[in-house]
Parts: sequence; structure tokens; C-alpha cells
Amino acid sequence: MNAYRPANVMYNGADEKGNGASLRRDLLLLKQRIHRQLLDTMDMNEARRLRVDELHTECINRADALIHDQRIPLSGPEKQQLIREVMDEIFGLGPLEDLLREPDISDILVNGPKQVFIERAGRLESTDVTFRDNEHLMQVILRIAADVGRHIDESSPMLDARLIDGSRVNAIIPPLALDGPMMSIRRFGTVQIELAEMIKLGTMTAEMGEFLQACVQARMNILISGGTGAGKTTLLNLMSKWIPETERVVTIEDAAELRLPREHVVRLETRPPNIEGRGQVTQRDLLRNALRMRPDRIIIGEVRGAEAVDMLQAMNTGHEGSMTTVHANNPRDATRRVENMVSMAGLNFPVHTIREQMASALDILIHADRLTGGQRKIVAVCELTGMEGDQICMQDLFIFRQTGLDDRGFAKGYFEATGVRPQLLNRIHAEGVDLSPEMFRRRRLEPEA
Repeated sequence: MNAYRPANVMYNGADEKGNGASLRRDLLLLKQRIHRQLLDTMDMNEARRLRVDELHTECINRADALIHDQRIPLSGPEKQQLIREVMDEIFGLGPLEDLLREPDISDILVNGPKQVFIERAGRLESTDVTFRDNEHLMQVILRIAADVGRHIDESSPMLDARLIDGSRVNAIIPPLALDGPMMSIRRFGTVQIELAEMIKLGTMTAEMGEFLQACVQARMNILISGGTGAGKTTLLNLMSKWIPETERVVTIEDAAELRLPREHVVRLETRPPNIEGRGQVTQRDLLRNALRMRPDRIIIGEVRGAEAVDMLQAMNTGHEGSMTTVHANNPRDATRRVENMVSMAGLNFPVHTIREQMASALDILIHADRLTGGQRKIVAVCELTGMEGDQICMQDLFIFRQTGLDDRGFAKGYFEATGVRPQLLNRIHAEGVDLSPEMFRRRRLEPEA
């Protein structure tokens, strides 16, 4: 993999084994020297008055002049590479910028300054990206924290933040991280995925997509469950596109990941406590405030705690069509997790009452999974039909049956319509959405793949 190699343009096979390491060290030292001299020669007060594009151009010109003053013979591509790396150190995330430029990388995992992994197409790969030392990595983490108005230090050694492109960042430093600073970046594509592309990738079938689109348009309350990296947020982003433009939507998230391509949307984000332990604003606080903002629908990025009770109450009191996600291993586990989170609110509701409220509020449960080999699929679309005794009744409408592994070690299987006609079909038709009952006929929806 050629993720980040400062001297990659300078040498080929023979030189790489001999003088390659020496050349890379020389270029690294040169880059550090230019970076330091560039900052020393700049008037930061004057720099702050410039527009970002003007400041960037000025830095490039000065870096070019400093490289010329060093009188080190560099080819044109080598010089451009060096200037770009210096700019990355000043304006970006240093050695990680080359990885951030690659659109097919979904996760960047930094296990200290000398070990960086990426996930590409569902598989983890090691890279040759490195930081100089722990201090260099810490500078990048501090820059991320400063950009979003948060702090990280020994007294507050954990950070949740986001980059300009919406990527989610988590960092943890000593004394909690025993081997030095650690950081993970969960990336989200700059181009939002469309239904046709999901179908082409095998995440779902056309019938499943048509049904989910009808549920959104008919204002069904939807819960999306799945494990880490299963594609819950991607699916939530896709389904939010199907909300009519005439409706007012409020989104609530811990770290803003949702990107709703619509005009009428209010985006809210939680705030952690400051260094004195004050000023925290939780999802529950934002949800309560959102109810006073006349929303037609409320979208919560992920329920994690006591806000679950307010979410269910909102779904039951005039905010139909709301959606959220939850971490869970299967659909039944998702209902148990929501039940546990409602219990965390400290209201001492009986279990039967909590389950009744869940059965009344939620209409559709979608479970996404990341299968062997990294493929992401919607493995179950379930309808919540009410209560039977003390149990919430659920029926599968569409499922994915895994039949084994192929020669590459990837999961293979097929989607299936279970033959169950959903009870909410009449409600969908009443909302003016045309949906054929024929799509629920029991059958295999696609051949094994």
C-alpha cells in the first residue's frame, strides 16, 4: 500500500533497500526544519486577518522559498510532495492527510505514533504511516480538539469530536491510555450513498428498499439496530432523504454525523462538561427542548441512555415518523436494550408498562449487520405488532439467510420475503402510498451471491 511515503517519488527498488531509508530521514528532517522556519517567519496576528485561501497561498510561497534556500536538489514532484506535507502539518492532520484523501478508507486507527491501521472494503490493513513521536501525535489530537472548541488533557483524557468532513474522531491519552495517545477516525463518505447503490452492493433488495421508503413516507416510527460499523448511520442518512420536504425535521446527536440534504432541518449536538465539570448538555436535554420547536419528525443519531423514554413518548404524542438507532446484536436484543435505557431514567415504570409503550411507539425495526468478510447487509426487517402477555410481538417481513462462505472468505446467502403480510399495510395505503401486497409473497428475493 502507498498511503504515505515522503520519499516515494525519489527512489525505486534498488535505492529503497539501500539509500531509501537515509533519503526519507533527510526529507523528514527537511520538512520539520521548513515547518519550524515557516512558523517562525510568519506574523500570526497578520495571518489571522487573511482569508483561508490567501493564507494557504502565502504559506506555499514561503515554503517554496525556504526549500530553495536549503539548496537541496529536489525534482519538481519531490518539491511539490514536500510542500504538501508541510501544508498538511500546518493546516491539516499531518501524516494522516494522505489517508483522508482516499475516499475508500472507512476507518483510520492510530495505535500510537508508529502504528496506523486502516479499514478498506471491510478489511483491516496496516500502513506505513507514522508520526515522529508521541508529542507529534498529541499535537494533532490537540488541533482536532481546538477546532471544535473542546479540550483534552490529563484531567480530561478522552475526546469525542468531528472533522470538517463529518468524520467522527475519538481520542484517549495517558494516564488512561497506557502506551501513549490513541486515536480512531470513523469516516463518512463525502458523496451520500443512494438506494440504487445499496441494492447494487447487496445491502438490501429493491423490494426491501421500496417497503422502507413507503414506511418513511407513511410516517412510521423506525428503530435501526446493529453492531459497530454495521452501517446504521449510513442507512439513517439514506432514509432521511425520503422525508417530504414540507416537514420540519430536528436531528439530535452526540457528534453530528447525519447529513440531511434538505432545506428545513434543525441540527442539534450535545455538549460535554467543561474543565470545571459544568455546562454539559445531554441528548435528553436537547430532546426535551426539541419538543418545543414544533418538529414534525425527530431523528436521534443513537439512543444511549435515559433519553430513550423521552423518545418513546415523543413518538407516541404526535411526532410520528421519527427515527433513531441503537447498538444491538439482533432485533430482539434491540428491544431489550431500549427497555434497559428507559429503566435508566429512574421513573420506576413496571416492565410491562415499558414494553407496552415500546410496542405502541415503534412500528418497524431494521437490523443491519456486518458479515464475515466485511459486507454490510440488512439482515432483518421486522414489524412490531403489539403485546402478547408480557412480551412484545415481532414478525419478520424480510430476512437474509447466510448459507456459508465463498472462496474469498466472504459470507454468502440470499434475501427472503417471509410471506407475512404486515399489519401496517392498511396504514400505508391510508397515507396515500401505493404498495403492492404481492411483494410480501414468500420467496427468495435474489440468488446466492
